[in-house]
Amino acid sequence: MGAGHAHKLYRHGHSPVHGLPPHTKLAAVFAFVVVVVSTPREAMWAFGLYAVLLGAVACVARVPAGFLLRRLLIEVPFVAFAVLMPFVAEGERVDVLGMSLSVNGLWGAWNVLAKGTLGVAASVLLAATTELRELLLGLQRLRLPPLLVQIASFMIRYGDVITDEMRRMRIARESRGFEAKGVRHWGVLAKSAGALFIRSYERGERVHLAMVSRGYAGSMPVIDEVTASRAQWTYALALPCAALVVCLLGWTL
Repeated sequence: MGAGHAHKLYRHGHSPVHGLPPHTKLAAVFAFVVVVVSTPREAMWAFGLYAVLLGAVACVARVPAGFLLRRLLIEVPFVAFAVLMPFVAEGERVDVLGMSLSVNGLWGAWNVLAKGTLGVAASVLLAATTELRELLLGLQRLRLPPLLVQIASFMIRYGDVITDEMRRMRIARESRGFEAKGVRHWGVLAKSAGALFIRSYERGERVHLAMVSRGYAGSMPVIDEVTASRAQWTYALALPCAALVVCLLGWTL
């Protein structure tokens, strides 16, 4: 997998959550999201308890609330979609502050906001406590098809390479006095995009030839064998198990 690769969502730390094997955290987050999605939308109190559980995980992981809330801004488009649902959905209507809103739309908006926010928050906590390289090792440990793991690994690394190439090209343009101010500059930007594509393709070909010359035959060697003890699995699955109890109460009460 190569050397460690830090990303902007990762927050370096030495908490018990950081120390868990990556595949246990992946399994726990996946199970938690499944439980949240399975909860009836009418059990509004259950989603509050889920938020408390995630808050407890954030405290144990020493992830500040501000850090978590800033990363939650990624779901703004889904919030905008949810806000529109009460206005466009059909069915029984109700007046709220002088506006005629759909009852089904209101429930649908609440369902999207509650479950979406909890899912995104759980994913942010996973990313904040697990490096990308560890996530890839965790996916490999969970028996994800090796080809998909390789594609994800290359995509992450080439994403940074292409971003760095774009930065150098922007600096080169600005050093020559270019500044995009309108439609008439789109041609220059289009040529830059074409040059970036060609450079990226050529670099990919060179890297592939270098890998083949070193014995690459379609599979990457496993350098780190990640294992987890029973205690670590128990610790990681505490979150989805507690959420499952809340979900069952939500269906029965």
